[in-house]
Amino acid sequence: MMTDLLITLIRIATAFAATNLDDIIILMLFFSQVGGALRKRHILAGQYLGFAALVALSLPGFFGQLLFPRPWLGLLGVVPIVLGMSQLLVVETGQEADDCDDALSPDSAGLSWLSPQTTGVAAITLANGGDNVGIYMPMFASSNGFELGLTLVVFFGLVGMWCLVAWRLATLGAMGTLLTRYGSQVVPFVLMALGGLILVDSHTLEYRGLTALALTMIGICAIYLLRTAARLSFAVELGKFVPVSQRIDG
Repeated sequence: MMTDLLITLIRIATAFAATNLDDIIILMLFFSQVGGALRKRHILAGQYLGFAALVALSLPGFFGQLLFPRPWLGLLGVVPIVLGMSQLLVVETGQEADDCDDALSPDSAGLSWLSPQTTGVAAITLANGGDNVGIYMPMFASSNGFELGLTLVVFFGLVGMWCLVAWRLATLGAMGTLLTRYGSQVVPFVLMALGGLILVDSHTLEYRGLTALALTMIGICAIYLLRTAARLSFAVELGKFVPVSQRIDG
């Protein structure tokens, strides 16, 4: 009995590690950017929220339903691409507005933990989870009730450990220094590359309809982001010519 339990635990831990190795790099980049609007609790909550969504998508496998074809799941790769473009535009055009943004951020206002920072981390975790769903579905399908419950307990425990390991790696030694210094410039390109790999690895781009849908979604988001960045740049430039007294009176 104990031997069977040990084998089950090893299988569960191995499945988690095999499907979340790439998350370590993403989490390290996030933790290297902690400060200002992004807090450690945002990353932890976002990781748990995104992983819970992956588990929810995989649970139909336990009931013998395969409702989510892998190419369709690959469309989630659009999420990190759009987030990467957004962060790239913020790095290039939004630095001068940082003080105002921090003052108006949900975190500084003491609002709910479900902040844009948290949902952004959750979206990346979910988008990077195509492999997770592909493995968890058949894994859940072959489990009984006890094994499923044990799997979920171990999985969610390992999520916290994964975040702790990533934080330690990101804040110790030369790696932490490099990530802290250059992370904000690297993260957008890492996210966009991650999105592209998700689309390719999920075979989404092998279908013309899904390819057109993905490009349309990226195009619409890109136009919106560019227009927003242009308005932000105009507002920043205009603010340089408005006396401080007038800004306060306004």
